[in-house]
This record gives sequence, C-alpha cells and structure tokens, in this order.
Amino acid sequence: MGLFPSLTQEIAIDLGTANTIITSNGRIVVDQPSIIAIDTRTEKLVAIGEEARKMHERTHDRIKTIRPLKDGVIADFRAAELMIRGMIKMIPKRRGSLFKPTLKMVIGIPSGSTEVEIRAVKDSAEQAGGQEIFLLFEPMAAALGIGLDVEAPEGNMVVDIGGGTTEIAVISLGGLVADRSLKIAGDEFTADIMEYMSRQYNMKVGEKTAEQIKINVGAAMTSLPKDEEPDTYIIHGPNRSSALPMETPVTYSEIAHCLDKSISRIETAILSALEATPPELYADIVHSGIYLAGGGALLRGLAKRFYDKIQIPFHVAEDPLRAVARGTGIALRNTQKFQFLLR
Repeated sequence: MGLFPSLTQEIAIDLGTANTIITSNGRIVVDQPSIIAIDTRTEKLVAIGEEARKMHERTHDRIKTIRPLKDGVIADFRAAELMIRGMIKMIPKRRGSLFKPTLKMVIGIPSGSTEVEIRAVKDSAEQAGGQEIFLLFEPMAAALGIGLDVEAPEGNMVVDIGGGTTEIAVISLGGLVADRSLKIAGDEFTADIMEYMSRQYNMKVGEKTAEQIKINVGAAMTSLPKDEEPDTYIIHGPNRSSALPMETPVTYSEIAHCLDKSISRIETAILSALEATPPELYADIVHSGIYLAGGGALLRGLAKRFYDKIQIPFHVAEDPLRAVARGTGIALRNTQKFQFLLR
C-alpha cells in the first residue's frame, strides 16, 4: 500500500423513494429509510433515516419530516442533499485516515428520468462531496444485481417495483431495448390501502399503519394456496366520524382486491414493453422468463398473477429489495468496462 493509502472512497448508492442503500467494497454499509427530519426554525437537520422515520407522522410544528424523493425523483433538492451527505457520514470510517477522501460514486436513477431530474441527482451528489459521479438506470442495475449478463446478445426482461416507480426494461447488449417507467409502485399500494380502510371501515390509518398492512397481509391474488395464506391482521385506529377507537380485522383477499387496479396498470405496462420488443429478443424472454425485483416483488402471489395474465414465467429475484443496490455495487467495480454508465 505504500505510505499513503488510496484517498478515493468508492461508493454505490441506490437512491430509493422509500429506502437508500449504500454499498462500499461489495458490502452494504448503509441501509436506511429515505427520510430526514429538520428543525423548522433553524432549518438544521435533526434526524436522518430510521431515526427520522420513527418521528414521521408524529411530529409537532417545530420539527417536520421530509421524504426528499417522490415517484423515484428528487422532489426536494436541499433535503436530498442533506440526506445524501448525512448517509455518507454514516459509512463506517477507515482507521487511520487523516484526510477526507475524494468520493467516486455510482447512483441508480429511474429509466424515465428527464435531463432536469438527472441534473438534480448529479448536483445533489456533487454538493454531498462526490468528485467522480456515474449514473446508472435502475432496471440495468436490477439486472446486474440479479446476476444477468447484461452485455450478452440476448434479451432479458426485468420488472423492478420500487417505492416510487415501477421500472420495466428489456435489456440486450448493454442497452435498454424497450423500457417503461410508471409512477405506480409501493407508495401507490400504500395509498390504495389507506383509501380502502377509510372507504370500507370509515377508519383513519396513517402511512406507517398502511405499510404494516401491506407487509402482513399484502397480496396480488384474492385466493392464495393454503400454505401461503397470511393470518388475518388486526388494525387499531380512530373512527373517521366519531374519533372513537376502532379495532378491525383485515384479510389478504381484501387487500388483493384493493390493490387490483394498480397491479393491473403494471400488467398493462409490462405488455406494452413486450409489444415494443423485437421478435428475437421476445423469444429469449419467453424462454428465460421475466425477473421481478424491488420491494413490490414481495407481494404474495404476484409472480403467479403475472404469469396467469402474460403467460411467461416470472421469477422473484433473491433478496429483491437489494437487487438494485447490488447492481450499482457491481457497476462501481466495472466503471472502466461498462459503456452504459452515464457520466
């Protein structure tokens, strides 16, 4: 190593609407909710990630929580910069390094990003200390993270259902052949559940409770095989009219019913991407199946529902929540080789 160890710190960031994951040296070093809390009077950062999430929907007028990303893109520029900077600080420090290292970053972005949105990510990363910045479209990152050979002359299809966006792409020879990016994903499912509880039970539930319902009884099909059926989940909350406490059991088939419209729209987008796929690549996809990544891939019965509709097998990636993060980490180690990284 010589006298001076390398002063470049290399990090890969999966900047998600719901969670931000940072990898360094092939290891996940930060995995936190994409949320910050600031003091409204001083505009100073109070908390970040998990600490801020605990405060979400429980704050008073002195403190407000902000989710800097909406629908996969930066909605609040200053908050995004504070968040990225704060999360980089969470990375465990290397021993004995006196100097502040220069940062080389690879960041995943939605494939539907506009020039302005791409600029916003770059600016936030630069403000947070990034010197050398590469951007990577999320479906490409997901494909890498799943372990697909993205540079091969064959078609692979990935559906990445994140927090803010669902990214659908057919990949061949290191490029996106057909891609669709739609703003229906985990957050939209959560909103569907909040709206359903309000309409069906006249019960007021917050984002956090709706998220818990999604995790415990979320499903894509109204009837699941016996061994996959989750137990009925009990919700506590106020009645919207009387504000008196209520207790309501919720079943997975109800939730499947309330998510039906949103999932149908994802199906339509998958079909639309398949329509735009050249026949040779289409044949590859039918042969190898379609890969599901992102938190939405964990919805019970989703792969089966898609298969019933589209007649092509769907495979859920292992650890789908971290597929994009793994992919950005792989891209970080291959910045010289991968031509598809944006600078």
